[in-house]
Amino acid sequence: MNPVTRVKTLSTAALAAALLLGITAPAASAHPHSPSDRRIPFASATVTENTGGTYTVTWSAPGTHGVTVRTGGRTVARGGATGSVTVSGLAAADRRWFDLVPDRGTPLHLADRLIRLQGTVNFRDAGGYRTRDGHWVKMGEVYRSDSLDKLTDADLAKLKRLGVRTVFDLRMESERSTAPDRVPAGATHVVADVLAGSGTFTSMPKSPAEAEAMMVEGNRFMVSGDTARTAYTAVLDGIADDDRRGVLFHCTAGKDRTGWSNAALLTALGVPEETVMADYLASNTYRAAANEAILSHLPAPQAAVYKPLLDVRPAYLNASFAEVEEEYGSFRAYLRKGLGLDRQELKELKEDLLVG
Repeated sequence: MNPVTRVKTLSTAALAAALLLGITAPAASAHPHSPSDRRIPFASATVTENTGGTYTVTWSAPGTHGVTVRTGGRTVARGGATGSVTVSGLAAADRRWFDLVPDRGTPLHLADRLIRLQGTVNFRDAGGYRTRDGHWVKMGEVYRSDSLDKLTDADLAKLKRLGVRTVFDLRMESERSTAPDRVPAGATHVVADVLAGSGTFTSMPKSPAEAEAMMVEGNRFMVSGDTARTAYTAVLDGIADDDRRGVLFHCTAGKDRTGWSNAALLTALGVPEETVMADYLASNTYRAAANEAILSHLPAPQAAVYKPLLDVRPAYLNASFAEVEEEYGSFRAYLRKGLGLDRQELKELKEDLLVG
């Protein structure tokens, strides 16, 4: 058994980097000594699985005096209100969970956001983010991914153990027929074709600017297109259904149609805009090697045209939010009029998916 690690307080620069990588939100506004024992005091916290089976746990919990890090029923580290620790010597697991236990307030239950599978590169937990009002989105409930056609039998068994029960396929018919999904045994497969009514991706752009314009147009369609609204309504309804929790939604690269699905969910739950954007842009990191492998086999002029199609860029997600404002006036109106999620249903969704 590893000895308990005493964690040094992070330097200002290190904390800033940790918060950025952890995709943070503002600290809770409650006074440090107020009797808010039921609140989660963490302003930011992340778990990252490293190569070699070690894990780095980083946190910031203003108003606390100390945090205990536990996993598998034992304490592996203790530190102050702010800290980072790398934990080694842990047994292999489908997914390693950590409990961050503050000396005051409610503990936080976290794992690495990335789900490592042999057949995907962008399979992630949708949760693990802090909302503007100090709640946290539960992990282990909703997942997002790229294409599932290359999942191995071992991958499928792992997803079954992780509790994936419903799979929403956001792809077009041509994508589904070319690369049909493999889903865990017993899981329900639901077609929710976002772009069935769009002519956006029917031809190849001729320049990088045309490619970026195509992506912007596609992201606008994801908000106001009839088939897009139908698809995302089905996804939100599936997430809201307690009996079908363990929901996964995906497209081919897990970045555009999937990206808006997760952005809409997180925004509905009250996650700050900058956090939503960071989650969206993280696909560039997770897909970096796969994208480079594609571009490296193309002539330079063709690669320049293709790159905007492989990227996620702030302009793309901003186009979706701009479409929300132009067509509905507010995000709440988009949820109500575009996706049929009324005030009571939104309240219940938050009660189901938020803690703290």
